[in-house]
Amino acid sequence: MTNVRERFRELHQAGTFILPNPWDVGSALLLESYGFPALATTSSGLAASLGKLDQQVTRDELVAHVAALTAAVRIPVNVDAERCFADSADGIAETVDLLAGAGAAGISIEDYDPATDRIESVEISAERVAAAASAAARHGIVLTARAENFLYRDTGNTDLDDTIDRLRAYREAGADVVYAPGLRERDDIGRVVESVDAPVNVLAVAGGLSVPQLTELGVRRVSIGGGLAWVAYGALRDAARELLDSGTTAFKARGIAEEDLEKAFRR
Repeated sequence: MTNVRERFRELHQAGTFILPNPWDVGSALLLESYGFPALATTSSGLAASLGKLDQQVTRDELVAHVAALTAAVRIPVNVDAERCFADSADGIAETVDLLAGAGAAGISIEDYDPATDRIESVEISAERVAAAASAAARHGIVLTARAENFLYRDTGNTDLDDTIDRLRAYREAGADVVYAPGLRERDDIGRVVESVDAPVNVLAVAGGLSVPQLTELGVRRVSIGGGLAWVAYGALRDAARELLDSGTTAFKARGIAEEDLEKAFRR
């Protein structure tokens, strides 16, 4: 376990790496087989796999999911822990401990509270990051702090200065990596990279910058969120509609090759 966590931390030291987001064990094994150096869970993708909407998964369900993924793959797994399922510092630490026990190499904590549909104040959020950072440090886990302003535009502050101030505060509170999902403009991303003395994660979005372009800006880590899960569910939807509407099975030609599954699933 120590070696896996050390490898994950080393990935953040130089260059840019892609951190794709599987939603179950099968997708995790496939992504590992294609050569990605690490994986990250997706709260929305996991929720969909359980027949739930995002932010409805319980902590126990997440811990079980992480344990299943880390038992299946040999590469580091970062965990989308939402707001760590707790309001208190002790509760945050308990969540970190549970995810560490499940094999997580990294954990993220965000500043959006779905119970109030609000972005929490920077002061409260920094205290929460500090609690998570203290617990993560005990396990050698990489902690990512997320500023959700641009992801929740209706409730957040889309003044980039506020996001940068938040990311700086979270870094000072002990975060190893910072992340502002929803940023898509080159200048905005570049400002974050230049303004925060920490590795920066960027969420890849449709029509946004490519990975090589993000690399040029100094972005350390690129993730996809629930994007891969939605592509898979979209393919299922299209196949089901074809089957129902025309009774044909042309969709089978777009299916994954059996040899890909054999490579991923046979140990």
